Amino acid sequence: MKKDAKIKCIYTAISVILSLILWHIVANSIAGAVIASPMDTINSFFREMTSGRLVKHISISLFRVATGFSLAFVVAIPIAFLMGWYAPIQLLLEPIIQFIRNIPALAYIPLIVVAQGVGESAKITVIFISTFLVMIITVYQGVREVDNTLIKAARVLGAKDKDIFLRVVIPASVPYILVGTRLGLGSALTTLIAAELTGSDAGLGQMIQEASLYFRMDLVMLGIIVIGIIGVTLNMIVGLIEQKLTIWQEKVQK
Repeated sequence: MKKDAKIKCIYTAISVILSLILWHIVANSIAGAVIASPMDTINSFFREMTSGRLVKHISISLFRVATGFSLAFVVAIPIAFLMGWYAPIQLLLEPIIQFIRNIPALAYIPLIVVAQGVGESAKITVIFISTFLVMIITVYQGVREVDNTLIKAARVLGAKDKDIFLRVVIPASVPYILVGTRLGLGSALTTLIAAELTGSDAGLGQMIQEASLYFRMDLVMLGIIVIGIIGVTLNMIVGLIEQKLTIWQEKVQK
């Protein structure tokens, strides 16, 4: 395992270096007017960090993502389990959710702005809608995919519905919950920029928008890269949680 981790680190380092080289080449070509160079972006990073502006933008954006995601998680998980466990609820809610999930969350922005204005609640609502739809479908499918043999075996052993739900269905659905968490976080970050375009005086999306108006492409690149780094970091955290929660599962090595 240590050898595999070492090899992975080496390839990751090579990938980063190649990306920086490619970025430098593109920035110094005809695309240089649009894409800032790595050095210009690094200088912008230190300048924005020193002034405290970047920390402010990151903290506000993370607050919006965390709030919208947390609300979506709390609402989506129980509804997904109810849909997967009770057929009447599934028949009632699935057509509505399947219809709504085909509509991009960004399409609701005009309605949300009219209803809630351009305050924090509007931005969090946009992120909530996008994250909720991704998570509820993923977790619902996970509950539906629970091996029916396990449920039948539990019934034969005298387990009640409550015990089957708590001891069979929920543990078997944990991987799907974690997948839904990954997808939900990705959707929240993807929606963040559009959510902050509803009107904001701070946030990474606002920073990118304002920088583009003044053709500060170094700040635009910095904002894009910071969002990517946040996404990778959150994904790694979910990965660590996944290792802890699914350690009981048998790993099949091919």
